[in-house]
Amino acid sequence: MPDALMIVAQLGFCGVGAWLAHIDIREHRLPNRILAPATACLLAACVAAAAFDGSAAALVRAVAGGAILGSAYLALWAASRGGLGGGDVKLAVPIGLVLAWDGWPAFVAGAALAFVVGGAWAIGVLATGRGTRDTHIPFGPCMVLGAVLGLCVT
Repeated sequence: MPDALMIVAQLGFCGVGAWLAHIDIREHRLPNRILAPATACLLAACVAAAAFDGSAAALVRAVAGGAILGSAYLALWAASRGGLGGGDVKLAVPIGLVLAWDGWPAFVAGAALAFVVGGAWAIGVLATGRGTRDTHIPFGPCMVLGAVLGLCVT
């Protein structure tokens, strides 16, 4: 049952992530009205999986992952002076939850791949002449795609 819950949660994350990516690309924002319930649902799924499994190890790992990735993005937000949005910080929490729930290798891969995807996107924008070094690209889609890729490669 815990594995089935994880798969359902991951599929739900992919759906909500695609929705958030679409909004971020169009509006350069990640709405709290979507992020808060998505985070709560992921956390509830982690709790339910721990209850069915009889072990809190995955739950503790998931909560730690959410806290670690959220804190890392908060530090990046503070250091970036507007280069990273507050929505990205809030999105890091459910991404950390879902990645760490799957395991630390998925967490590391997904967190790192977000920056690889973001770098590739920025290079594409520059190479095609669709922007300059000062062009802001939405990072939420990069975070979501990085997380999905991290789950796929581990």
